[in-house]
Amino acid sequence: MANPVRWVARTALRSSAWKRTSKWIRGAEKWNRLEDEYDGSYVKADVVVYFGDRSSKFYQLEQWIPVLEELHKEHRVVIVVRKGSALTSVLETTHLPVVFKRRFDPLQTFYHANDFKLALYVNNGMTNFQSLSFAPMVHVHVNHGESDKLSMVSNQAKAYDKVFIAGEAAVERHRRALIDFDESQLVRVGRPQLDIERPLELEPSSARTIMYAPTWEGENDANNYTSVDRFGPQIVEAALRIPGARLIYKPHPRVETSKDPYMVEANARILNLIEAANASIDDETLQHQVLMQGDILGMFDTVDLLITDISSVGLDFLYLHPDKPLVLTDRRGDTESLNAEAPISRAAPLINDESIGSVESLLKEMLVRDSSAEIRHELRRHYFGDGEPGSSTVLFTEAVSRLIADRTAALQSYHTESVNAEADDE
Repeated sequence: MANPVRWVARTALRSSAWKRTSKWIRGAEKWNRLEDEYDGSYVKADVVVYFGDRSSKFYQLEQWIPVLEELHKEHRVVIVVRKGSALTSVLETTHLPVVFKRRFDPLQTFYHANDFKLALYVNNGMTNFQSLSFAPMVHVHVNHGESDKLSMVSNQAKAYDKVFIAGEAAVERHRRALIDFDESQLVRVGRPQLDIERPLELEPSSARTIMYAPTWEGENDANNYTSVDRFGPQIVEAALRIPGARLIYKPHPRVETSKDPYMVEANARILNLIEAANASIDDETLQHQVLMQGDILGMFDTVDLLITDISSVGLDFLYLHPDKPLVLTDRRGDTESLNAEAPISRAAPLINDESIGSVESLLKEMLVRDSSAEIRHELRRHYFGDGEPGSSTVLFTEAVSRLIADRTAALQSYHTESVNAEADDE
């Protein structure tokens, strides 16, 4: 008879429970090794860029990377991440110093061991408050875009020392959304991400280029501005019928991974429509394209007309190309409210339940006669100020320098070791 002890041990090693445990142990060893490798002992910096989320939200930080690399020439920058997947994404994107701190206590130890003056936050991730508990730094929220979405303003703005915004539209946005908010916290810096020169990501074509760039469905209905499930296939069908034009479908990255059945169905329908239309087009430069990945800002130079939802995409296009026609969607069909909450909607024709049947004629006319150019220029100033590309980077760097100088002076008479925050590491 086989040794019963050996049999039990061998059975245990083959069990799914042990395999899961073994996988967890190997994963923990990997992250422990990486945390040791990126412990920050090599860091000497002025500015911390804090990112506590996983790689699924890395796009929020990624758009800031070129700006941070420029800032690094003036003030040394270090990126602090809390999740392993985010560490991998950062290492693949930039050569800026990166520090990996999974737990609260090592994060605080790292902060106390250095002489950081300022921290930047690109979102309102829940672990931001673990970083905010470190008092010596000035904490600045920069967000990850300029948009009229409801999610662009959070009551959490009150927790930061300063909130960097683009322009007057953002001031009004905070004024409408928040009660007892100190507007002196707001600092106008334009949109420095748009100052970065980007390689061309969309090849020019002899065809007129129409881009449909919808957003995703948001975390809840109040933050849902997408047109994919409501109008997406009809918009695409209309654009595909326009002679001498090619369609570029460039949705938000989270459209592709949506679990909403209506979004999944509509997105699949759009992909099928584009594939079917390309079957009769031999010249690749004239074919319609689906671009799920890539830097949309690097595509705008080639775009002749943009169709998008209420999101940062339309505003970025407005800033970079105010002379090009822009069409917006309105899934709620409340034009009066939309004009109040999203001023950009006053400068663009709207696709809604009433107008969806005439999209083809609308797009044809916009490509021939653009009647909204003057008001677009006015709204560009409302959102971003009078500066041209390049000026936002100057404003951003000057604001950072000023805050660092002020905090450096304040720290000369500051003495405390207290940290009032709770960890959720266990």
